[in-house]
Amino acid sequence: MPKETITPRQQDYSQWYLDIVQNADMADYAEVVRGCIVFKPTGYAIWEAIQRGLDDRIKATGHVNAYFPLLIPRSFLMKEAEHIEGFAPEVAEVTRAGGEDLAEPYVIRPTSETIIGHFYAKWVRSWRDLPLLINQWANVMRWEMRPRPFLRTAEFLWQEGHTVHATEADAERETLMILHDVYGDFMERDMAVPVIKGLKTEREKFAGGLRSYSLEAMMQDYRALQSGTSHNLGQNFARAFNITFTDQQNTIQYAWTTSWGVSTRLIGAMIMVHSDDEGLVVPPRLAPVQVVVVPIYKNDTERSSVLQAVEQVTADWAGRLRFKVDDRPNLTPGFKYNEWELKGIPVRVELGPRDVQQQNVAVARRDIPGREGKQIVPQAGLTAYLETLLTTIQQVLYDRALRFREDHTYTIQRFDELADAVERGFARCYWAGSSEDEQRIQSDLKATIRVIPLEQPGTAGTCILTGKETTQQVIFGRAY
Repeated sequence: MPKETITPRQQDYSQWYLDIVQNADMADYAEVVRGCIVFKPTGYAIWEAIQRGLDDRIKATGHVNAYFPLLIPRSFLMKEAEHIEGFAPEVAEVTRAGGEDLAEPYVIRPTSETIIGHFYAKWVRSWRDLPLLINQWANVMRWEMRPRPFLRTAEFLWQEGHTVHATEADAERETLMILHDVYGDFMERDMAVPVIKGLKTEREKFAGGLRSYSLEAMMQDYRALQSGTSHNLGQNFARAFNITFTDQQNTIQYAWTTSWGVSTRLIGAMIMVHSDDEGLVVPPRLAPVQVVVVPIYKNDTERSSVLQAVEQVTADWAGRLRFKVDDRPNLTPGFKYNEWELKGIPVRVELGPRDVQQQNVAVARRDIPGREGKQIVPQAGLTAYLETLLTTIQQVLYDRALRFREDHTYTIQRFDELADAVERGFARCYWAGSSEDEQRIQSDLKATIRVIPLEQPGTAGTCILTGKETTQQVIFGRAY
């Protein structure tokens, strides 16, 4: 697709995002199924890379994967009052099957705490069974009225971890470990997306949970995207589903549970943090294809010598670089350059007859479009050069995104500064207001407290609304 089909970010950010998704061939609207999308191979390959990066980290922390039913008896959701209240507007039900009305409707899972709680109550008997550490890769459905690919769709893909512990302290350690060591590490190292980790307010926490933590990232339109959540559920679901165990003193205790998840929303985060008006930008650690090689030739003689040189320079790439040789004969080099730039491939290597003679290649970086990002590099030592370059690009993307967030985060002292700050980014301030105060601000300014950052200044200040002295700072922002 030609680049001019992408609307510039400054002109219309929402349309720019949709143009990237469509023109980079990542997804299509499933117009026959309301609110859903089709993950095209380019988009699904990125999701597979996200899965691998997260799954390796999840398993490294002692968790194992399992799978639970898609359909949940409606009565299960009714057992935890806050939970059903929080999800009721998004629930889709199956009321008829096999040509008959069902005695009890099934809910298509909006999340799996209830169905998993039912089975955990069967599996947990003794303190020796704990901790129980299980993760599920699945799809969920939440009836979304205004879908946007990857960000909000009626059906989406995710992982959801559900664990059981003997004490609140154990559950809290699990919740924070997932936040830091799994989600935070993956998002910053693999996605090159800087995140603010923090506690959700009582008003914003997970329905039915004790404490909720999230990771918030800033998009290029200055809005926040909640990129992952980790919840200490306390004993609420254990009491609702009778998840009990016999402790070492032979006393029956209610367990403490957690749940945590990230979804295909991470693809949307990657697009909005890194991409530009030329198209998609994919960080090297996440890219299904890190290097594309474009052979250049005009006739069969040149083709033979160029392809032979390509085979030589790529001979030791297997296992070191994820690469593709684009030798499609029916397309011009210029078309190929544009296509791979649009799809966000981190590095492009061009090799033509002159390069064969001079033992060079041209290397173009996706993170620096145009001539500034292109260099002539010797074929000798090319593999090591590309490995180093990919590492450099990964760091450049992270540093660029971090600098953008820092440049658009404003520390404010007065309430009358809040509206302007959230229009231009994040507002960091002291806060001692109530849930009702939060609701009023959301109604008036369309801004919410994204998180209470885990990193606090340790010194007292004055709440911007109430004037009370407090040591707590929060991040306000407008969000997706």
